[in-house]
Amino acid sequence: MVDFTGATLTALKATAGLFGLSKLWFFPMFLTALTYYNYDLYDPENQPINVKAIDREYDFIVIGGGSAGSVLANRLSAIRDWKVLLIEAGGQESIITDVPILSLYLHGSRYDWKYKTEPSNSACQAMKGKRCCWTRGKVIGGSSVLNTMLYVRGNRRDYDNWASLGNYGWSYPEVLPYFLKSEDQRNPYLARNKYHSTGGYLTVEDAPWNTPLGISFLQAGEEMGYEIRDINGEQQTGFALYQFTTRRGMRASCAKAFLNPVRLRSNLHTALNTMVTKILIDSNKRAYGVELVREGGIKQVVLARKEVICSGGAVNSPQLLMLSGIGQKEQLIHHGIQPLVDLPGVGENVMDHIAVGGMAFLVDYPISLIMSRVVNVNSAIRYAVANSGPLTSSVGLETVAFITTKYGNVSDDWPDIEFMLTSTSTNSDGGSNVKRAHCLTDEFYNEVFSEINNKDVFGVFPMILRPKSRGRIKLRSANPFHYPLLYPNYLTHPDDVRVLREGVKAGLAIAETQAMKRFGAR
Repeated sequence: MVDFTGATLTALKATAGLFGLSKLWFFPMFLTALTYYNYDLYDPENQPINVKAIDREYDFIVIGGGSAGSVLANRLSAIRDWKVLLIEAGGQESIITDVPILSLYLHGSRYDWKYKTEPSNSACQAMKGKRCCWTRGKVIGGSSVLNTMLYVRGNRRDYDNWASLGNYGWSYPEVLPYFLKSEDQRNPYLARNKYHSTGGYLTVEDAPWNTPLGISFLQAGEEMGYEIRDINGEQQTGFALYQFTTRRGMRASCAKAFLNPVRLRSNLHTALNTMVTKILIDSNKRAYGVELVREGGIKQVVLARKEVICSGGAVNSPQLLMLSGIGQKEQLIHHGIQPLVDLPGVGENVMDHIAVGGMAFLVDYPISLIMSRVVNVNSAIRYAVANSGPLTSSVGLETVAFITTKYGNVSDDWPDIEFMLTSTSTNSDGGSNVKRAHCLTDEFYNEVFSEINNKDVFGVFPMILRPKSRGRIKLRSANPFHYPLLYPNYLTHPDDVRVLREGVKAGLAIAETQAMKRFGAR
């Protein structure tokens, strides 16, 4: 039976509020349906066990129970003689995090670190305080609990480029076997080719539910001269329906995929709601343990016989390294931290894929995903009984496209723009939550979207794949509970602006195809 107490009810109430008062009835009814149809039995594995007492010493300490940390804990604990501690600052997932359509509603929740970038003049101009929100998962499973579940491995040239820089073992031919090992591809057509496999921990499947816009996007791509591709296959350039890390229509986070099945291993301890404040490093520059704080403020030192693995993500890992004395010497001294290793690169070279929002195109037919239309008794029952229907949609993400602009080399199959093509846009929930999730100001939203609130649209989001702009992460203070300063420096390199501009032009061209014009796209 599903436990609907405590944190789960809190999450439900918060999420219900985001739909507006007119939909407050939906969540009690949704819970009733999930309970009646034994929703929890669809996922036979239970959640990772939160260890009550942390031992004094382990062979391996993994800091961060996100996507990478979940895999590491699984693989290391497969050696029965190795004792592994996985430390996660957040808590457990809930039944709300399972529901794909609610992913944006988790942004800014207790599952999110709620990071914000520092004010900028080059980007984030529509956001409150000119600060972009950086959603990062503070929950077992990390950002795989908050993301939109898209299974996109990346381009083979990216991996080959990393290998050419001296990262041996990271070329595409070398990493592909590990993709295959982890994958459980549920599309029988894809599972038969050499770029996919079955039997791994990570479930990958097609969307159980799509609007008519999904296929129309593919037809638009063909009109523009592109092939329909498996973007995780031999070639990436082209259009495709998304593949998702879902299982039977429910989110398959990395915690569900890699931790839940091994939760009973006696040599794997998982400490939730536990914050590592410092990595302990000896005079030989060897990490030998960590200082941590458990829920309730309980402090403890835990030692590692073999290794301490820092897997806190793009924000937490550099912050923790600097707090532990590894980073730019001058910055550490400024905050009263004893430098152990003068490593100026820590926190530098931040790269992030920035996208252009707001490209919403009206259509004349009720074919898009509008929240007020799909939040109803029928969709709740379909989800609870068969894990199907609109609640299995990843907030309208249906089709993906990879193209090369005039600034790239088409013959290389190394696209510089990705399109997220959606059956929704920022206006599709009437301004109740997508606006909040993206930290948009009321003034911007009202000026751009108020006239099309809850109207049928499709969205085109061009995203730059290899930005040249570089940012940095700096300490705010020596207090590990103070968030670091985030400077992404979006669009500070002129080439990024040029490439994105071409992406916008191509996005407009999609809307001009006959495949989209037949719906009255404008």
